[in-house]
Amino acid sequence: MELDKATLHLSFGVVAATMLVLFYFVVFRTTRSPYSGWWCATLTFYLIGAGVRILDDALQHFWALPVSNMLIVLGASSAWAAARSLNGAASRWWQLTAAAALIGIASLVDHRTTDVSAGGLVFLAMMPVISGLTARELWRMDHRRTGTRTSLAIAATVISAYHAARCAAFIIDGTGGDATSRYFGYEVTSIFGLVFLVVVSFSMSMLSTEQTTKELQIRATQDGLTGMLNRAEFLRLATRATRPMGHGDANAALILADLDNFKEINDTHGHQAGDRVLQEFAQVAKRTVRSSDLVGRYGGEEFMLLLPHTGLDRAEQVTVEISSMLSALDQKVGFRMPTVSYGLTSLAPGASLEAAIASADVALYRAKTLGRDRAVRD
Repeated sequence: MELDKATLHLSFGVVAATMLVLFYFVVFRTTRSPYSGWWCATLTFYLIGAGVRILDDALQHFWALPVSNMLIVLGASSAWAAARSLNGAASRWWQLTAAAALIGIASLVDHRTTDVSAGGLVFLAMMPVISGLTARELWRMDHRRTGTRTSLAIAATVISAYHAARCAAFIIDGTGGDATSRYFGYEVTSIFGLVFLVVVSFSMSMLSTEQTTKELQIRATQDGLTGMLNRAEFLRLATRATRPMGHGDANAALILADLDNFKEINDTHGHQAGDRVLQEFAQVAKRTVRSSDLVGRYGGEEFMLLLPHTGLDRAEQVTVEISSMLSALDQKVGFRMPTVSYGLTSLAPGASLEAAIASADVALYRAKTLGRDRAVRD
């Protein structure tokens, strides 16, 4: 049974409008993320394009079909921009409008074609290219922790393949060919588009939830200023790292670091300078230790480092390296960086972490009383 063209276009518009309203109020207004904004733009262009198609069905205006094709391509380009934003890439206006401009130019010199051709060869050629670029961006994302991103990449790949086959059928079979009408006519294309809108919209909504959950996890475990582990997460991971695992367990080294005369930095150069010092220390400390070591902000200008399977001799070498690298930053920051005092202690597997921290704190106090800018072992 042949489906009514106007009804299909109206259905497409209703679905696009519904998805736009839901996505805008449920996702975009909550996250304000670039990709959700671009997907709202995608739905908006598709909605307006469907409206122009309905007008074309009713009044047969010569300009309606080319304009609708341009809007649909702008929607596809916005989807590409959404995928790029997920990888942290920005999109420029000319990248988004180039394909639509080509269709507009082609429409001026090309004759009016049937709906199967959907505005001519240029439109049919642009859709698989843009969809393919979208799929490429989505496949570049990290898919190890979530199936939503993989689903989006698969959906974009299928869309690209469908439009490529549609373009090939138009070139080989023509607008009135049996294969073009049967597999790529307005009925199949409209239904395919409806399914695409619904699937991708819900996938984008799920992705937004995953992104929000990830951001909450980061806020719960990381210090907002330095990017280090916060105190609670450091203590949790340190407790787990120092549990006895069996025969051959080795001691760990615990380092408590405190920036000397940090208050003078704030008083003399301002709190922004103080924040810069904390950030620079965090970067230096993370570059100095191994990936298996733990580094966290303990509070204020105090930091804590746990070096598993490490003796105090090596731990003291780490403090020397950190202090040396920190002092070399004077010219970079524009003022003299503070020195650092360290308290070191050894932590046996299964020993009390709280007791080890207390011991390191005593050693740190001794380093302060001995003149600062040194490491003292408990």
